[in-house]
Amino acid sequence: MELDLSALRTFAAVIDEGTFEAAARTLHITPSAVSQRIKALEQQVGRVLVQRAKPARATESGHVVLTFARQVAQLERETMSSLNPDAAQASTLPLVVNADSLSTWMIPALARLAPEHRVLFDLHREDEYHSTTLLREGTVMAAVTSVPEPVQGCTVETLGSMRYHALCSRAFADHWFPDGPTADALAVAPMLDFDRKDELQARFLRGFTRRRLHPPRHFVPGSSAFSDAVRHGLGWGLLPELHTGTDHGLVELDPARPVDVPLYWQRWKLDSPLLTALTSAVREAAREALR
Repeated sequence: MELDLSALRTFAAVIDEGTFEAAARTLHITPSAVSQRIKALEQQVGRVLVQRAKPARATESGHVVLTFARQVAQLERETMSSLNPDAAQASTLPLVVNADSLSTWMIPALARLAPEHRVLFDLHREDEYHSTTLLREGTVMAAVTSVPEPVQGCTVETLGSMRYHALCSRAFADHWFPDGPTADALAVAPMLDFDRKDELQARFLRGFTRRRLHPPRHFVPGSSAFSDAVRHGLGWGLLPELHTGTDHGLVELDPARPVDVPLYWQRWKLDSPLLTALTSAVREAAREALR
């Protein structure tokens, strides 16, 4: 089976733009032509690929085709760049990274790519235990993740571990933990979570107390803001060692129980010089920053 390249481009445009009309404007064709190409592609693969809603979404089968469409587009760009370097446009690499990696070691890794690669980054932020969803959907080409099982069509390698410490301010400890961070005290002391997907603090609590506690929670969705919230006594939370170092001026709930979060690099299994160069840069930066 040979899939039509124009149909693949059209399908990706529909998902990216959200409607058939917007895709038509991007591709400089009529909405009717967009509809015909999508219908022909669906007939060719024998599956419905697009949920006709607003915005348009890929079906489960559509995600498989979308990944292929993006891989073909990337190889096409790199091929044209090799044939005519002077006229080559910058390639856009969509990546998904967890917030703490993004705010510590990932940007220096991306900056290591040589200027001749002419790459633009489209960075998505997602919890490390949920980031492979974007790989599976074909939204991104690579992911920093805590999921070691490779997504279909991807390779995976270990990057290292990011170490976290459960911390709070001195004033917070004096108020909420006068007898130390006991289970009863932790049951009522305000806790910080990054967002509703963040389970790091809950996992620490279960390991520390051997109980399932449900303390009041603040949600602070930003790495710097989260760190500030700990320092200003809004609640207790786990901060990456890369943020705080060892001389952080905060009270550690359990110095003997740091939390190491494993990180992996998953990327498309694609013979792409750009992805290979990116992987080398990420690997090198992770080796320097992570445990």
